[in-house]
Parts: sequence; structure tokens; C-alpha cells
Amino acid sequence: MKKWNLAAFLLILLTVLGISGCGQQNKVVLNVYNWGDYIDESVIEDFEKQYNIKVNYETFATNEDMYVKIKSGGTDYDVIFPSEYMIEKMINENLLQKLDFSNIPNYALIDDQFKNLDYDPNNEYSVPYMWGTVGILYNKTMVDDPVDSWDILWNEKYAGQIFMLDSQRESIGVALQKLGYSLNTRDVNELQQAKQALIEQKPLVLAYVGDEVKDKMIGGEAALAVVWSGDAIYCKRENPDLEYVIPKEGSNYWFDAMAIPVTSKHKKEAEMFINYLCETEVALKNTDYIGYSTPHAKAKEMLSEELKNDRAAYPLPEDIARCEVYKDLGDFVTEFDKVWTEIMAQ
Repeated sequence: MKKWNLAAFLLILLTVLGISGCGQQNKVVLNVYNWGDYIDESVIEDFEKQYNIKVNYETFATNEDMYVKIKSGGTDYDVIFPSEYMIEKMINENLLQKLDFSNIPNYALIDDQFKNLDYDPNNEYSVPYMWGTVGILYNKTMVDDPVDSWDILWNEKYAGQIFMLDSQRESIGVALQKLGYSLNTRDVNELQQAKQALIEQKPLVLAYVGDEVKDKMIGGEAALAVVWSGDAIYCKRENPDLEYVIPKEGSNYWFDAMAIPVTSKHKKEAEMFINYLCETEVALKNTDYIGYSTPHAKAKEMLSEELKNDRAAYPLPEDIARCEVYKDLGDFVTEFDKVWTEIMAQ
């Protein structure tokens, strides 16, 4: 009897292990490619547990980095988070799949003002994730001049105390708007003037940075920095001496959204992931954690009054009115590439 019990136990154990091993082996692996510091990672763990799907999570620093990897092939990312102009470009180049919104019912929770936008006019390819502006984050104890213009980034008084973004559209865009030109210019002469302005500014710049700008500004390493608004919110929480403004010349009003590349091998699970990120509690958790502004109507309602009324996070209509949304520049983007390379080589 004991021998029978032992044999039965071993058989059951092997069966359970076999099933478990088979489950692990057959588990879908979802490849997610997002900006750095752009999600509460506990959200990923919760999704994995709830849906028994493994998430392979990787990050990129710029739209251009992400685009090159997708365009070159050889990748099988299932969910990506491009910005509006890059979505427009990728749609035009047939790099994105149309979404099946019957698998994304939580899309109904996205505020209507973030639907039917120019980059995806029929809402076929993308679901808004976060939005915001670009502006100047400054330390009130280190800057004693009014901060209301991009011009202050060219003030020699702050030499060695200025961070610029290591991102060509943002940094060239700052120079274009300082000069009174559009962020989306296709005028070579205007672009050359922006290049010259950035070359003249370069001796004043402490560094061209990415996500690390947050720790550096919180730590008081510089007086001024060009940042995305969500990073400004995060920094202001950590260091009350910091403040954020949208310059009077205008700035960039941007949207990041979730999309599925044509190379995805798990479209259904990718749509499950997108739908999950649109659940109210999940959207709230993300926006609260990373500091960026949510397009999710109910999640916004649940934010603190202080945050909802913070003009850095949720700018007033008059702030938005002087901002521009990036457009896909088509082949003219090579002129931006050339100019950025020349600036960095100086």
C-alpha cells in the first residue's frame, strides 16, 4: 500500500510538473518597447499575473531610436509608444497595424479631446497614453531673472548651468521658436539660423541629456533645463525650489500613444495589454507614478486637486494655444539630421 501511495504520489508530482513546465513553455511573451521611466513597473507585474503572459520590457530614448529598430526589421515588438509625428510617419510607411477596438473596450474612457487628432485622424492605429508640453525647468534659488522666454537659455550669466535635451527635434525646436519660426519648418534658411543659434549657445550648455536630467535638476546641478512637462512634475515633487514654464514664444504640445507594429506576432495579447493600461485604476497608477498628464478622463478626475490645478501638468487653454504639435517632416527630416550632427560635432 505504501509502495502504491509512493508510486501514485510520484505520478501526480510528475504530471503537475509536466503541466507546469508545459505552461511556462507555452506562455506568450509580449515584447513591449517604451520610453525610459515611462511606466509604473508594478503594472507590468500585475498584468503578467492576471493574464499569465510574460512581458519582455525594453526602453528607448528617442522616437528616432525606436523608429530605426522597427524600420530595419529583425525585431518583433508587440506594443510600442511613439509620439504623434512618428505615428504619422509610421502609418505612412505601413509600419503599424490597424487596431481591433473590440478588443480595447477601455478606449471609451479616453477623453474625446484626445481622439481624431491629425496624426491618426480616424483613430485606427493608436491609443493615447500620455500627453504634455516642453518647457523650461528652473531652480528659483539659482535664477534671479524672469523665466518667460527661450532667450534665457542664451544668457551668458548662466553659462555652465544649462541642460539641453539630447533630442534633435526638441533642441532644434527650441531654437526655431526662439527665432519666431515653426517647429515644423521646411525652410532651409530658417533651419540654418536655428543651427547657428544652437552652436552659439553650446559653450553655455553644461550637457545634452535624457532621463538623467531629473536627478541632476533635483540635485541642484544646474539652474535651467529644457524638459518634458512630466519630468518637470516629478522634479517639482522632489525639489520645491524647481518651477516649470512654457515660454511666451510657444512650445511643443505632444502626445504619446500605444501602437502595434506590423512585425508583432501577438496582436491579440498586445491589444489586451493596451486595454489593460486603459483601465481606470491602472491609468491612475501610471500617471501618478511617472508624473505625466493622462488622457484618461476618469483617471484625471481621481487626481488630487493640487495636481489637476498645476499648470505644468494641465496647462490652461491659453498655454496650449501658443504651442505647436510636431508633424512628420517626410524627407525633409534628413535636413534636421544633418543640422543636428553638425551641432553635436562642434
